[in-house]
Amino acid sequence: MAGHPVRPLAADAGGVGYVGEPAVGYATPQAERAASAGRLFGLAGVAGAVVLAAGVVAGVDRAWAGWLLASVGVLSTGLAGLLFVAILYASGASWGVAFRRAPEALSAAIPIGGAALLALVVFAPHGYPWAHGHEFHGGDLANFKRVWLSWPFFAARAVVYVVVWMAFARAIIGHSHRQDQDADAARSIRNIRLSIAFLVAFAVTFSLASFDWIMSIEPEWYSTIFGIYNFAGLFSGGLASIVLLVVWLQRGPLKHVVTEQHLHDLGKLLFAFCTFWMYIWFSQYMLIWYANIPEETTYYIARTRGAYEVLFSVNMVLNWVVPFFALLRRGPKKRSELVVKVAVVVLLGRWLDLYMMIVPPFSPSGPPFGLWEIAAILAMVGVAVWVALRALGRARLVPVNDPRLDESLHYHA
Repeated sequence: MAGHPVRPLAADAGGVGYVGEPAVGYATPQAERAASAGRLFGLAGVAGAVVLAAGVVAGVDRAWAGWLLASVGVLSTGLAGLLFVAILYASGASWGVAFRRAPEALSAAIPIGGAALLALVVFAPHGYPWAHGHEFHGGDLANFKRVWLSWPFFAARAVVYVVVWMAFARAIIGHSHRQDQDADAARSIRNIRLSIAFLVAFAVTFSLASFDWIMSIEPEWYSTIFGIYNFAGLFSGGLASIVLLVVWLQRGPLKHVVTEQHLHDLGKLLFAFCTFWMYIWFSQYMLIWYANIPEETTYYIARTRGAYEVLFSVNMVLNWVVPFFALLRRGPKKRSELVVKVAVVVLLGRWLDLYMMIVPPFSPSGPPFGLWEIAAILAMVGVAVWVALRALGRARLVPVNDPRLDESLHYHA
């Protein structure tokens, strides 16, 4: 609502003077801790990226896989944040307005994740088997694959995907932040239109990006629902990241803004999309297993041999079994401590899911875990956290002039 008064926070709400004021830029203990944590995560992320870059330059396959995993992980986190914001605008949902700056902060990861991925695609595509020739393009789709997986077309598509996502993020988040200054309610209308357009563009571009960047690691294998499977993982992991950031803010400057009702709805969404991920996972696996077509079964054969079989089962446990039973009842969704633990488990599952999609072709003898995998984790987690904390300091923590803020502040499920 335009002109919503800026309300004082309680003295124990982290020391930041007013709802909506930036989290950094004030000499408060929490702001200083956030800045220190951000720098620490940033250094860890840079260290991991440097190690991976050295490995990619040296031609180490595991380093290449680690860079791809970290890049996709960071980019997915940013896209999930933007997608959450777009869904709020497009659906007219007011309940999430009070903490909308959390997913907006996550969307700041899109440029960095996109740049890292483009660097791999443009300058070091050697990890893709098709980049070395056309001998991998067989079967009925051979001619199509030769065109679709030609490097110039492949790289051009990657640039288009990232540029489109960055353009939407800049426009939507920009309107949201500028509304704090000019109280122009028309910016919300513009963001509704932009968000609807983004949802359509995202559905197409992210599906194609999933086929290009991950599925083409094994060019002879294909799945028509691979794109929506990746979307399910992206959004469940993104929701887990939003939960962690919102609870962290709730324990500080947003103590009297984020309520139990907000947390309850986030818990419901996390529960629902973890179940959706399992539904899509099972649909893909069951159809391939039942049809038993050699071109399709190779993907799962490689991931159910040796130690990979254990990780194959752990993947389901982390991404669905734990969140499903932990959040099945109403009460646990309102307990921040429990929801945070579940969110951490889901994020571990998200990393493992990406690991199982990307790593096995580069290490068919067994799942590796060493320098390159640790560097990938540092790069993925460090960069994502650093970017999110840094972005939180660029705008008010609450969109004080959003027309739906009052409804969100008094939300009851």
